[in-house]
Amino acid sequence: MQEEYKRKEERELVRKFEAFLKNKEPFYFDEETFLQVISYYQNHEKYNQALRACEVALEHYPYSVDMLMELADVLVKLDRQDDAIEKLEEALNYHPNDPELLMQKGTIHSLLSEYQDAVECYQKTLDFAEDKDEVYYSIGLAFQGMGNYEAAAENYKQAIEFNMLNENALYELAYCLDVSGELESSLDYYHKFIDQDPYSEYAWYNLGIVYNKLEQFEKSIDAYEYAVAIDDDFSSAHFNMGNAYMSLEQYDKALNAYTKTMDIEGPTSETYCHIGAAYEKMEQLELAVKNYQKATKLDHLYHEAWYGLGICLGLQEKWYEAIHFLNKALKLDVENGIYWKAVADAEAKMGNVISALEAYAEASEMDPENPQVWLDWSNVYYEQGDFQLAQDTVEEGLAECPDDADLFYRSVVYLIEGGKYKMAINRLETALILDFEGHLQLFDYFPNLHTQKALYKIIEQYRKNN
Repeated sequence: MQEEYKRKEERELVRKFEAFLKNKEPFYFDEETFLQVISYYQNHEKYNQALRACEVALEHYPYSVDMLMELADVLVKLDRQDDAIEKLEEALNYHPNDPELLMQKGTIHSLLSEYQDAVECYQKTLDFAEDKDEVYYSIGLAFQGMGNYEAAAENYKQAIEFNMLNENALYELAYCLDVSGELESSLDYYHKFIDQDPYSEYAWYNLGIVYNKLEQFEKSIDAYEYAVAIDDDFSSAHFNMGNAYMSLEQYDKALNAYTKTMDIEGPTSETYCHIGAAYEKMEQLELAVKNYQKATKLDHLYHEAWYGLGICLGLQEKWYEAIHFLNKALKLDVENGIYWKAVADAEAKMGNVISALEAYAEASEMDPENPQVWLDWSNVYYEQGDFQLAQDTVEEGLAECPDDADLFYRSVVYLIEGGKYKMAINRLETALILDFEGHLQLFDYFPNLHTQKALYKIIEQYRKNN
């Protein structure tokens, strides 16, 4: 009721503003009213009208910092970043130390990949900003944009010093340390927090994040356990613990952790989706589907949930319905190679060869280093009896994944079927070097005993020689 009243009030203000512009009707707009009108236009993506409202407002309040910031924001939305910076520089002539103006200018420089200029803007705010952790976080992002991960990490550490709850800084710090190969050596840094305050749930939580990044999931869980022992309502710790249990394939424990998260913070699309994933791994597909559906009802743009629905329906061999939901996920995240491959697999199961081939081609563009894409794509040609195209596809895959044994073994299959026995033997020797035990997959393709014996003879000769 209150929300509806607020919307009606906003619409009435906008009507009066537009009448004022059209008919020059007398009406007094204070600064707050102008900001409400501009906000309305912004929320409805009417950026040209928002720009006009900013211009009119600045005629009445030419030195208003809030109005100048709104104008800059609208200009960015209209892809006029240089004009936005110019307006902010004008404002800074009057308010040279205003941290909000400096932060906004820095953000625009970052959008333009002008990272050094962004850093200079951010650093000027440090003496005046209240939320220093956010300033250091922004400086870290700018250095990260330059590829200077060490400087980025130092600034993220500064952000955490001011606010241990800054989860964005924690996440990016772990990423930068991971990229620069310093993550494991940084454990002492995180243990320092524990030594300072062993009863700080956030210190234990941070340590859990690092162990998780290092794929030391048992230690990660131990750290999260300490965090929730100190504060049982620490929902993020329960949630991350669930993720660690998923990595350990302990799906029942993961489910308990996600359920606890929901008990604390209420239902969210993300938690429903993770609960769905846990049920999916436990092969309780009906419960998985129900939770994925709940996730989509809370947020119809949550593509991971649509993908989960598609996968569950595929596992039940309901391919037509699976394709429908997988395509929903794909429309929301069109550059996701995993989604393209899932669509391709489903189309292939339906016998829609052309659609499957098109989807595999897209998947290979988005995720070329995934050997399974090339294997499954080539298999479509193989099932059509086109061994040359199957082999050509594997060759493309080997260019992207030169050390993948399965691609070499599949190449052996296609070369034998195509009558190219000498090349097949060469490929088989390479495959055996990469993964000797992988040769067992060959026998699935050659039920003929004569061919199996020939292959077995070559494999045994390789075993004796090596």
